[in-house]
Amino acid sequence: MDGHWRERALTFLAAANNHGDLAVKMSSLKQAKDILLSVEPSHAAELFPYLVELQSSPESVVRKALVEVIEEIGLTTMEHSSVLMPVLLTFLKDKENIVARQSIISGTNIFCGVLEELSLQFHRRGIVERWLGELWAWMVRYKDAVFGILLEAGTVGLKLLALKFLETYVLLFTSDTDDSKTPTAEAITRHGRAFNISVVVGGHPVLDPLALTTEANRTLGILLDFLRSASTFPGSLTISVVNCMLLSSTFMRS
Repeated sequence: MDGHWRERALTFLAAANNHGDLAVKMSSLKQAKDILLSVEPSHAAELFPYLVELQSSPESVVRKALVEVIEEIGLTTMEHSSVLMPVLLTFLKDKENIVARQSIISGTNIFCGVLEELSLQFHRRGIVERWLGELWAWMVRYKDAVFGILLEAGTVGLKLLALKFLETYVLLFTSDTDDSKTPTAEAITRHGRAFNISVVVGGHPVLDPLALTTEANRTLGILLDFLRSASTFPGSLTISVVNCMLLSSTFMRS
């Protein structure tokens, strides 16, 4: 990447924010993303405040695309991505459903990625760097916000995605009881397998396996409460709750 990358990226970000043609906005955002992914993460992070400005775009498709960009850049430049996380929380309450839905989808992927990094960093180095602890704090806030969607008025589609996140949360923090099959943190990343709390070694400074497993059990209790109120929910939501509980119980018995 030549020395003019910053000027080019700023030009594309300005076009994505201000151009009158929607197609140009979308194309410019993609080109800005490609530049940011091609340079050193610390250099890319210098332009994150300009990227965040796009959250005020009046076009919902631009805001949705911004969330997708935040996911891709956030997972690649994780050390510098805390500044991007407030956008995810803000967009959970976006007036356009496609934006809020994408915020749950992308946020779930980031949540899992941060967990994997927390496990691997401590496994490899015996410490968790401050930036990663701060990023996890954002993930906890994100989790609470998504859980809140289930209890608030909103569309069924959004609640279904929130429920899917809740299911993912339970599976992440329900320990694999078969020790002979429990993979190491290194094996999970090497083979692309999902994180599970069972790979977290003792003494982790951020992740408390007992507390997180207890929280997962409490989350199952939330699902039970949903079932008790099933008559007040659409059929698709009730079916998803049942499927979530069946999957969780199957995992715990495996």
